[in-house]
Amino acid sequence: MDYDQLKLENQLCFPLYAASKMTTRLYKPLLEPFELTYTQYITLLSLWEKDGVTVNELGATLYLDSGTMTPLLKKLEKKGWVSKSRSVEDERTVLIYLTEEGWQLRAQVADIPSKLAKCLDLPMSDILSLHRILHQMLNAQIEREEKQNLSHHPMSQTDFR
Repeated sequence: MDYDQLKLENQLCFPLYAASKMTTRLYKPLLEPFELTYTQYITLLSLWEKDGVTVNELGATLYLDSGTMTPLLKKLEKKGWVSKSRSVEDERTVLIYLTEEGWQLRAQVADIPSKLAKCLDLPMSDILSLHRILHQMLNAQIEREEKQNLSHHPMSQTDFR
């Protein structure tokens, strides 16, 4: 039996995991002056792209569950960067909006991506290739999961009995 496939160095998951941890660690000193955590930062990035989204939409965009989203949004609200309001169409739906302070923060952190790129000490072409490949991987998995969910949905199968 060949156990080389079980070596840590041969696993795709390990360098992804370690690189993710390292990247988050590199963000820390860049975000500290703004009293932002990495998760708060990516939440604001998402809202700067599309404001007024539901908590569920935001969680799906960030790959975060509701147990993580609720305290995260409470902290951002406490800092005065976001506000929550109930949808007029459906009161059960909570919408998240940036406040004026939240919009102003965007200009203050605008140089963080370029500062991080310098910390990585990789050619920009490699950074862009890695970015593209990781998005391909995520999108392929999302498509696979959507197809799987559809195939398990009772309305997607015809019962001839």
